[in-house]
Amino acid sequence: MTNPPTPQSGSPDKEPASEAQAAQNALGNTERAEVATEPDRSVAKPGPEPEPKPSLGRLFLDNLWAANTFTVTLLSLVLAIVVGAVLMIISDPEVLSTYSYITSRPSDAINSSWTLVSEAYANLFKGSVFDPEAFSGWLDGANGWQAVLAPISETLTYAAPLVFTGLSVALAFRGGLFNIGAQGQATIGVIMAALAGFLLPLPPGLHLLVAVLAGALGGAIWGFIPGILKARAGAHEVINTIMLNYVATYFLTWLIVQNGVQDPNRTDAISKAVDTSAQLPRLLGDNLRVHAGILLAVLATWAVAWLLNRSTLGFELRAVGANPDAARTAGISVTRTYILIMVFAGILAGLGGSNMVLGSTASALTPLVVAQIGFDGILVALLGRVKPWGVLLAALLFGALQAGGNRMQSYSGISLELVTVLQALIVIFIAAPALVKAIFQLRAARAARLQTSLAKGW
Repeated sequence: MTNPPTPQSGSPDKEPASEAQAAQNALGNTERAEVATEPDRSVAKPGPEPEPKPSLGRLFLDNLWAANTFTVTLLSLVLAIVVGAVLMIISDPEVLSTYSYITSRPSDAINSSWTLVSEAYANLFKGSVFDPEAFSGWLDGANGWQAVLAPISETLTYAAPLVFTGLSVALAFRGGLFNIGAQGQATIGVIMAALAGFLLPLPPGLHLLVAVLAGALGGAIWGFIPGILKARAGAHEVINTIMLNYVATYFLTWLIVQNGVQDPNRTDAISKAVDTSAQLPRLLGDNLRVHAGILLAVLATWAVAWLLNRSTLGFELRAVGANPDAARTAGISVTRTYILIMVFAGILAGLGGSNMVLGSTASALTPLVVAQIGFDGILVALLGRVKPWGVLLAALLFGALQAGGNRMQSYSGISLELVTVLQALIVIFIAAPALVKAIFQLRAARAARLQTSLAKGW
């Protein structure tokens, strides 16, 4: 019996299946070849195009409208000016009466308000910075050059003592202390400077130097007292300095009327006049009040900036202000640092007080000779962000407000107290940066981005 023949691969019954399989295999090979030769789009697919490098102008505008210190300070000034304008309108009965019929004639209210506010602020500028009329008169020969520089002279005269008291408060702030006693330290400084100015018979030059150093010594003594109490007994410097302010004020009032101090030709409370050999020289002649005290103020600003940023003592001072416990662990004497802080703060405030009697503001002791330079120094320090050069600029602003306020009162009839309100508004807005950011919808500051771009180049 024979077996049936085994079907061959090329037999007719298997051919259709083999052709189909071969076609499928060929198609698969073709697809695999195409896939192998086709570039990987997932890898080669280009990503998002890089953002073009912003220009210098664009970066400047972005940072200008960001919530940085400069913008917040500038906008705080703008808000204070706007609120001050509203207060001027409200306090003027004639202008305020035009608003009773604003619906029928709105132009009356708008024009009268604009006239009042623009003239007031124009006089503020003319009395503190530059008066175009005085400049035209100088060109025409109607007045001398002194009239042109008179506004700047008054601004610098008012600013000089504020620089010292502002630095006094700022230095204590950086060391973690709140020096409310700049007023008392300035009072003792003015007493010591005046006593040296009219009791010591010394030649010119030496007499001025001794009087200035006497004022600094008086402030240092009055700053040492709360400093040693804080360091040794833990007594809070705010309470101590407030109490010492009263002690200094009443000591001045008592001292003025004592024999040998009071002017023998006067019956009121006023001391003898400081000798001309002990007075700070005037920088622009006898007709303008600005004196060499402003130069000492700039020098003191540089000295404090160097002390804080370049010296070992400044590093210790800032370390104690940031964290006394950590500074003590690092080997820094917190006790010594507290004493030195208050002594240096007292020296600065004492120099501010001596400016009041050795400069052109006054030449003798009176109960109000120091005015409010110690308390104004707190505002100046806050406005200057407790940084030395910022304090100098803030003192110039406050000096300009004071100098311009006198002209604003004389020519526009605006109360001088409104200048004090403007100062307070400026400090309020600067002390509340979140309010300024919310009002103007400021973005977050991009200082780091700007600095990085500057480092990489354009």
